[in-house]
Amino acid sequence: MADNNSSSNNNNNNNNNNVNLPPGFRFYPTDEELLVHFLQRKASLLPCHPDVIPDLDLYPYDPWQLDGKALAEGNQWYFYSRKTQNRMSSNGYWKPMGIEEAIYSNNNTKIGVKKYLVFHLGEAPSAVKTNWILQEYRLSDSAASSSTSRTSKRRSHSKLDYSKWVICRVYERKCDEDDDGTELSCLDEVFLSLDDLDDISFPD
Repeated sequence: MADNNSSSNNNNNNNNNNVNLPPGFRFYPTDEELLVHFLQRKASLLPCHPDVIPDLDLYPYDPWQLDGKALAEGNQWYFYSRKTQNRMSSNGYWKPMGIEEAIYSNNNTKIGVKKYLVFHLGEAPSAVKTNWILQEYRLSDSAASSSTSRTSKRRSHSKLDYSKWVICRVYERKCDEDDDGTELSCLDEVFLSLDDLDDISFPD
């Protein structure tokens, strides 16, 4: 996770022009930390420390346009986005791989799900698959319900349904490099390999 002493100057940047952490600070959260310390607190309308992940609509942007808008760490970009089925940009779309990974807490409780998507340039069915990967984190139904319950007790007048938010992590996979700064889990590699099956024609 990011250092808790991060400057508050970066916390509320409505223009999203500079959402990078200050020099010397790094943001390397685990899956559990993204869900518990960031997404679940946002769903509960609780403050996040540090509050460095910006809100961003996913669909208007191509992945290479995220720099300067999302929180950047190395070759990865983080942002909150509303749950949506519209994952199309002006130049392509995010295609789900059809496989989801359950995320568990230290006490073996399911707290959320990580969904994998790949960016395709152009329009289906002639779109070209790129190396841009999106990991979309959402709370499990029980965690979302718990957050919604706490939210309703705290701010029943709120017009925003924060249980509909997800956290997105976007990065470009470098096929020609052994170490590009992005650490993939074993499941990541399996999912990406399975996605390549889309390009293979099997006999009837």
